[in-house]
Amino acid sequence: MWTAARVATLIGRKFHVSYSVSGATRLMHRLGFSPQVPVQRVAERDEQAVTAWKERTWTEVKEHGRPAEATSASRTKPGSPAGCPGGALPQAPPGGAPRGRRGRAPVVTVSGRRSGRLSVAGLIAMRPGSRTRLCHRLRTHTTGKRRSMGERDFIALIDGVHQLVKAPIVLVWDRLNTHVSHAMRELIAEREWLTVFLLPAYSPDLNPVEWVWAHVKRSLANLAVMALDRLEALVRNRLKRLQYRPDTLDGFIAGTGLALDDPASP
Repeated sequence: MWTAARVATLIGRKFHVSYSVSGATRLMHRLGFSPQVPVQRVAERDEQAVTAWKERTWTEVKEHGRPAEATSASRTKPGSPAGCPGGALPQAPPGGAPRGRRGRAPVVTVSGRRSGRLSVAGLIAMRPGSRTRLCHRLRTHTTGKRRSMGERDFIALIDGVHQLVKAPIVLVWDRLNTHVSHAMRELIAEREWLTVFLLPAYSPDLNPVEWVWAHVKRSLANLAVMALDRLEALVRNRLKRLQYRPDTLDGFIAGTGLALDDPASP
């Protein structure tokens, strides 16, 4: 990770020239460098397996026709920072740095009681000649009950997409425990119209639905929701907006670098 301070130190050691941090910043700017947010990658990720998946499995996926794209799930607590799963409090302050009088820390009233969790499963569906669709399923979990979606929830989402497109489905999804469980394999085997491919491990960048969650969570970053039903209504609203923006969904797919159609020869 090359910061301006590290570059200034390196210049001093290699060339015996003193640069300030601001001077190193201006120098890098003239050379075409700009601040960049690093992309995080899991250390356990196998790049060779990911490359092999793109070259072999993705080719097999495309041979089945244009698929119903990758699915993913997200769990969100009401008012958690940036809508991220696993917030410390059921109602946490909004994200960002609030403004206040110097020396007076803002006080945000939150509830110390657990108010449950909201789970969301999503699927981007594509079909030749039709616009890209976003299908989703929401479920609230009250305190004391299961706090995530089960196999029946995911298969209900897939069944709904099948009824919508009225065609066989080629499904690409991640290796969530619920996706690869024995119960899920039995449910998949009962559906002759469903063909499933698994993404390589630790490769969320190949899943366009992860872009959907990032988009929705970013839109909720500065909201402090006090009630679970209010959070559910807001998430439904954000997802419904995306349903009417197929170009944005196509952009999420393009961001994975997985092309559905081979480019035409010049």
